[in-house]
Amino acid sequence: MRDQSPPSATAPGPGPGRPQARCRGCPLSPAPPKRSVFGVSPRELVFQNVVAHEVSEMVLSIMNKDKIAQMVKVCMESSPYFQLACPSDVYHIVPPGASAPVRIRFSPDENKDYSHELTCIMAKEKIVVPIRAIGARAILDFPAQVDFSECPVKHSTQKTLLVRNVGNRTAHYQLSTQSPFSVVPTAGTLAAGDTMQVTVTFHALTNGDHFGSLCCNTGEESIHTKLHGEAVDVDVVLSTNSVEAGKTFITMAYQTTVFLENRSNITAHFQWKALPSEEEENKEKRRQCRLLHPSGEEWLENFTEEKEVEKVQGFSEDHTALLRSRVQEKKAKVQDDPLLFASDNFFIEPLEGEIGPNCSAEITVTFKPLEALEYQSVAYCHVSGCEIRLPLCLRGKGQGPLVELSSPTLDLGKIFINTSYVYEVELINQGALDAPFTYIPSTTNVDFCFTVEPERGMIAPGGTQTVQISFHTTVLGSFEEKFQFSVAGSPTPVILTIRGSVTGPNLHFDLPELDFGDISFGFPYTQRCRLTNCSMVPVTFKLRMSDDGTQPAVDSLDQIRKEGDPSWRKGIHFYVEPREFTMNPSQGTILPQGHQDIEVTLCSNTVMEFYRRLLVDLEGFGEGVASVVITARCLVPELQVSSPVLMYDECHLKSTAEIPVVVEVQALGTHRTNVVIGVFGDERNPLVLHRKFLQALLL
Repeated sequence: MRDQSPPSATAPGPGPGRPQARCRGCPLSPAPPKRSVFGVSPRELVFQNVVAHEVSEMVLSIMNKDKIAQMVKVCMESSPYFQLACPSDVYHIVPPGASAPVRIRFSPDENKDYSHELTCIMAKEKIVVPIRAIGARAILDFPAQVDFSECPVKHSTQKTLLVRNVGNRTAHYQLSTQSPFSVVPTAGTLAAGDTMQVTVTFHALTNGDHFGSLCCNTGEESIHTKLHGEAVDVDVVLSTNSVEAGKTFITMAYQTTVFLENRSNITAHFQWKALPSEEEENKEKRRQCRLLHPSGEEWLENFTEEKEVEKVQGFSEDHTALLRSRVQEKKAKVQDDPLLFASDNFFIEPLEGEIGPNCSAEITVTFKPLEALEYQSVAYCHVSGCEIRLPLCLRGKGQGPLVELSSPTLDLGKIFINTSYVYEVELINQGALDAPFTYIPSTTNVDFCFTVEPERGMIAPGGTQTVQISFHTTVLGSFEEKFQFSVAGSPTPVILTIRGSVTGPNLHFDLPELDFGDISFGFPYTQRCRLTNCSMVPVTFKLRMSDDGTQPAVDSLDQIRKEGDPSWRKGIHFYVEPREFTMNPSQGTILPQGHQDIEVTLCSNTVMEFYRRLLVDLEGFGEGVASVVITARCLVPELQVSSPVLMYDECHLKSTAEIPVVVEVQALGTHRTNVVIGVFGDERNPLVLHRKFLQALLL
């Protein structure tokens, strides 16, 4: 090959005046590409293992595939590192079927990668040959895949890789992967020929297959290693899923033990949590963080304070930044909080720990009630190796002082009105705590009739307290009253039910009716009865007659003594109704189980049929508590004169009534006069009797 001057003419090519070739039958088809008559070898020049300040050469062969000699121009842009051994931009003649060598010299000044290009121009084509120089490289021999196969869920499984730098340069690497995989270290350097340990950890939170990739970036290239792991549950169980503490006295404690059994071949770490899942924990933390955001009032107060300080001192700290910093600190604490199980009444120990393979952990559960209430909570055991947290239901009931009554019901039966009674009941402390009690007064009407002593006190464990209940009422009827005793520390009071029936004294007459029959006007008639007190208490009684008047009635004997009284002619006239009944005695006291004989006298001044009631009023108990019916019929007899003329010289014997007639003669001779007979209670005209007196002879 030798240098030649540029040709005087260029090779002919297709011009606007020359027709282009077309495929037969397809006039619109482009002409087929022409076969290249030149070739180069190699197609890319690569200088390997570059060493600074060392000169190296490579040869590019230009081949003429044509049957005639061809001219080619070799050119390369100026570079301080790459030079042509022959002059640039000159033509070379290459015989047919022969090749022409072109030498390229490379002289780097540092150990790094370089790139350039060389151009070969022929009459009808141009070939560009890339030139690269590869400096020293770091090559880390990571495996193509890492398979963890089956691993416990929520448990860290590690695999250690031994990685060697098989390159000839120190590697500055960065390692990264995706959850549930992690890698240590994440960055570093590794000299050429050295080895290091890379630990890949698989920690899946859910069961199933998980895939990922381990990426190693050295700045020159990225190496990817496939990662795979399958997460499964291991056999870790609780000996029971619930704890029933039962009744426990307040201020005291109930304690029991449950076991967390690890039946697997791994060491399991456990924590007792307050929430059932990590998702719920994150939600709770977000909620708490939202609450930490200062309100508008806080921001305003903070700003106002800052301005006031600045006004006084001339300068001030950035209170807004300080407030924001405090909020961030609090949020950080929230995020760091493991949210372990916490309760005021249930306690679990230990809250976290480790269990060796095929071992068990003893968990102590303590219940301490503060009040006499029912308590319920759930603790969740987070176990490495189990996808779902193991729930433990906790239930208990706080028991206050246990006070009972000797009898919950006090039946008084029949009791008498206005009578005092005293009863006793016992309050018994059946528990192990002191029992302070207080009587709770009721607001009902019946409650005011009761007195409770003592109203408050303290009962020692196993002790009793006698409570006296006094009862005195003025109200009749049945009752049922609930008396409550509040016991400190107990949510429900002790209730004593008292029932009974308040009745008046039991009095009765010995007969249901007093029948006077037919009686004469103005003549007293007397009947007798007996009033018996069947009660166990003495009673003071007073008798009265229903519908009786107040003006005393007139007795016939008293009327006879009133010869000239107008009532003989006009009848009796009362200004008020007459009092026709009298009782003897009309009042008095009857001892328990005693009796009183009573005389009832009727002196009627009214012509009528009587239907009255003799009523008994009891002092302090009521009126009309007992009664007896009184019946009678008052009549006025009709009288007739058997002879209108009474002759004393011919006196008739066996008259109907003998009426004494006294005659006092004042003169001699025969006398005639009328005798008027009045009937008491009869307002008709008096009867007239004509009498003829004989001439009297006065001596």
